[in-house]
Amino acid sequence: MKLFPVLSWSVVAAFLLVLANVASAQTDFLKRGQELLRQVPGTGSSSGGATTTAPLSDVEIGSGLREALKVGVQSVVGQVGAVDGYNGDPKIHIPLPDSLQTVQKTLSRVGASSVIDDLELRLNRAAEAAAPEAQEVFWKAIDEMTLDDVRQIYEGPNDAATRYFERTMSPPLVERMKPIVNSSLAEVGAIQAYDNAIGQYKAVPFVPDVKADLSQHVLERALQGLFLYLAEEEAAIRQNPVKQTTALLQRVFGG
Repeated sequence: MKLFPVLSWSVVAAFLLVLANVASAQTDFLKRGQELLRQVPGTGSSSGGATTTAPLSDVEIGSGLREALKVGVQSVVGQVGAVDGYNGDPKIHIPLPDSLQTVQKTLSRVGASSVIDDLELRLNRAAEAAAPEAQEVFWKAIDEMTLDDVRQIYEGPNDAATRYFERTMSPPLVERMKPIVNSSLAEVGAIQAYDNAIGQYKAVPFVPDVKADLSQHVLERALQGLFLYLAEEEAAIRQNPVKQTTALLQRVFGG
């Protein structure tokens, strides 16, 4: 009479153990399935876990980098191309050419410094007027970057694109911008101001002759200012989520 209950409880215990093992196996299988699912590109946990996306393709990297550079160029050009973009910014203000320092000192001694100061202002105005034209040149260079260029820039330091432009685009950029700067110098009255300053300078006895290439000077300093702020904007887009204003930029640079 006692054997049956003992056998019954043994069977029950064994049955419960089997159920526990099955439940454990199912749980382990479910966990494993969830882990595998998370490894599938474009999927993630519905409970708020991190989503694993597919690796970035070369096309995405190229598109994201080009978009970032165009956004950066547009922002910088808008900044330096505004009134006092150069003149009012100590970091990129364009001073008189070194060859005109003698003219400045001489005219200051005879109370005519306003003439040379006016020239310096107009040099900066010329750079501000010419800056918007640089955007088209930069954008064309961006569109023409090769896949190798894109990869090296993307994997390079925070100013890799800016240094690339300085290295490869300065000569054609100078060639494209020079007539624009020449036109801007004339439009803002810099040429007339220069002639006026030199005329008053030569009226002072025994002064040495001076010459200055205003166009080359303005062009070089204007590009230095552009590259300076483009490097800062490039680094900001790479590092600052606030600057990643589109979904593509967030995917490429958001980490």
